Amino acid sequence: MTHIPGATAGDLQGKPTSASRTTLSHIMTANDTNLLGTVHGGVIMKLVDDAAGAVAGRHSGGAAVTASMDEMAFLAPVRVGDLVHVKAQCNWTGRSSMEIGVRVLAERWNESTPATQVGSAYLVFTAVDAEGKPRTVPPVVPETDQDKRRYQEAQIRRTHRLARRRAIMALREERAAQGFDEE
Repeated sequence: MTHIPGATAGDLQGKPTSASRTTLSHIMTANDTNLLGTVHGGVIMKLVDDAAGAVAGRHSGGAAVTASMDEMAFLAPVRVGDLVHVKAQCNWTGRSSMEIGVRVLAERWNESTPATQVGSAYLVFTAVDAEGKPRTVPPVVPETDQDKRRYQEAQIRRTHRLARRRAIMALREERAAQGFDEE
């Protein structure tokens, strides 16, 4: 799928949430630990970004880049020997952007106990063409009541991101007009 000048997401065939949903699993080793002996948060964040990137690419039908990561929450430590499952899905789409929701679960590699949630995050990806310019993405079609709830919550997060950006830009313009030279 390439960018069509003047095209909107409404011009494209929608894709169901399940079409791009994915799970990435990885066993944690000593190479993944921090100074406290638990898995480094950055290792988990990379797995989150990898899984979300796969979903964004699958949903958009091509390259997509991380635009932002919101609300990365670490709920419990991950240990060496944990089998980590990173579950991701497209929650919402705009013209060229997609919000990807991610849940991180962990279970002991050698036990049959259920996995527990250890983290979650929301990432925004932008679909790009070969020149790195934004391109139109198909709308996501929520399938279940849970998908519909996630879609609505994603719209709220988008509204808050845009309002925060406008407020920060207004403050910076005001300070520049007052003669503050900030770097």
